[in-house]
Amino acid sequence: MTWNIDIENIAGILDGETTIEPGLNAVRGSNWQGKSSFIEAIKTALGTSTELTESKDSGRVRLQTPERDIAVDLVRENGTVRRKGTPYLENEYDVIRAELFACLDERNEVRSAVRRGENLEDVLMRPLDFQNIDEQIADLKREREQITSELSQAKEAKKRLPGVQAQVTQLENEIAELQQQREGIAASDGGEAAGEDEESPSPQQQLSAVQTERSQAENQIERLERTIERTEERLEQRRSELKSLEIPDDDDIENRLATARDRLQQVKRDSEVLQSVYSANEMVLKENRLDLLTEVERELTGDSVVCWTCGNEAERAEMEEQLDQLGDKITDLRTQIETYRDDVEELEARREEIDQANRRKRDLEAEITELEDTLTDRRQSLEDATDRYENAQERVEELSDAVDETVEAISDVESEIKYREAELKDSRDELSQLETRADQVETLEAESEEIRTEIEELRNRKDRIKRRAREAFDEAMDEILSRFGTGFETARLTSDFDLVVARDGREASLDALSEGELELIGFVAALAGYESFDVDEAVPLLLVDGVGGLADDNLHTLIDYLHERTEYLVFTAYPEYTAFEGREIDPSNWSVATNKQVSAD
Repeated sequence: MTWNIDIENIAGILDGETTIEPGLNAVRGSNWQGKSSFIEAIKTALGTSTELTESKDSGRVRLQTPERDIAVDLVRENGTVRRKGTPYLENEYDVIRAELFACLDERNEVRSAVRRGENLEDVLMRPLDFQNIDEQIADLKREREQITSELSQAKEAKKRLPGVQAQVTQLENEIAELQQQREGIAASDGGEAAGEDEESPSPQQQLSAVQTERSQAENQIERLERTIERTEERLEQRRSELKSLEIPDDDDIENRLATARDRLQQVKRDSEVLQSVYSANEMVLKENRLDLLTEVERELTGDSVVCWTCGNEAERAEMEEQLDQLGDKITDLRTQIETYRDDVEELEARREEIDQANRRKRDLEAEITELEDTLTDRRQSLEDATDRYENAQERVEELSDAVDETVEAISDVESEIKYREAELKDSRDELSQLETRADQVETLEAESEEIRTEIEELRNRKDRIKRRAREAFDEAMDEILSRFGTGFETARLTSDFDLVVARDGREASLDALSEGELELIGFVAALAGYESFDVDEAVPLLLVDGVGGLADDNLHTLIDYLHERTEYLVFTAYPEYTAFEGREIDPSNWSVATNKQVSAD
């Protein structure tokens, strides 16, 4: 069950290798020895990170597990890092749920959201965005429509079974009566009316054969005429629909859509940049902590400040006025975002309309071609059947003069028998088909119900996952509170996924919590997602890094708690923490970049 990992030029590790054993795996070391970089190397093998050493153009991770070998290479091209090879997690859904709920380093989005006191719904429910639930429902609906059609046919077949069975029985009785009638006519004639010849068929036999052929040709003509009429009507309908089909103008929709999306992304980036600048400066002014950044001269008429960006003196009021103007610009950018987003949605809808019209046109053209070919074949078959009928009619007239009334009577009976036998064969074939279809009713009903249930489960999946996440949060929080002596009584997630903390029976502000308490809540929130999305099915390990604010005994308690929930736990710790009961990974044998080359770890 050992995992072997070989690392080259990943984050701050230039070269290193080690093993990961089931249970606890503690990476103990001082600063700049590669602890956090080792976590990044594992994430690279998993497929959730591409952190190449800053001064290097290529790097690699080789991971050997009992199930398979993983080889991932990182290459720097045109200022970006590109991954080559197949990581441990290939599915995008598996990658995002592992990144959020199994890779619990300092940059983990769940932990960060808790530290910032943000609403957790977006980050905890993000894996649902990668499951394409609407697309799955659409596929299941199409499958259900097909099953419904087949089920309708099967039920109709079940209804028709008694009638067709009765028809088969009636034909069998009619054939038996006709055979008795033929034997009676032959017996009354002494068996000599046919003028039987051992070497050639008698006139009676010839007439019977020709009459049968004529009857078959006549029946075929009737069937073909009805079929041709239906085919012509259907062909006319399809031609009419194709003629009336209007395809909207393309208007270079793809280029316009791409341009609109580019504009939207650019404005979004501008808005985010300005928002970051605005938020940071607003906090400094709001908290009245300008002295953290620059020199402040406090006077009766107002504070005089040395600008920390340009070095010039400025009045605090002027800085606040500039900040207000920056806020107005952010508002303008947000208005532009909404406008560009509306443009993108409108263009996407128009593109879908054009695609649907083109697909319908191709379908109609293909069906028209098929109908035209079918019509040509059936008209040819009608012409052949007409020729056969006319030829048979001439032969019947010729042979009728050569047989007497008895032979003619026998021939009529035999012809009728053959006709009935042909009908009986068709009826038996139809009965067999109906029985086969009728036997599928229960199976198709079960399949339809199964698909209905699956569609319902998909529709309710998001609500179920939300409920499960909140329940998992409460369970984990109860266990955490039973193990740690926190300064708050409890914490919970509201139905809107806001984090609420109670202290002394009243709701408390998150700002009042210690760094260690926020860390614990962050881990509880991440574990709620871990349980809700069954992350252990995708990856059997947890990665923990950058745990601050916890004393030695509390860190041991947290690690023991996390160990209970995964097969492999890899975490980092400084040497001053007491030893852990598990495997200790010594980073001193690794070759790492200096703190001048890389800032990681």
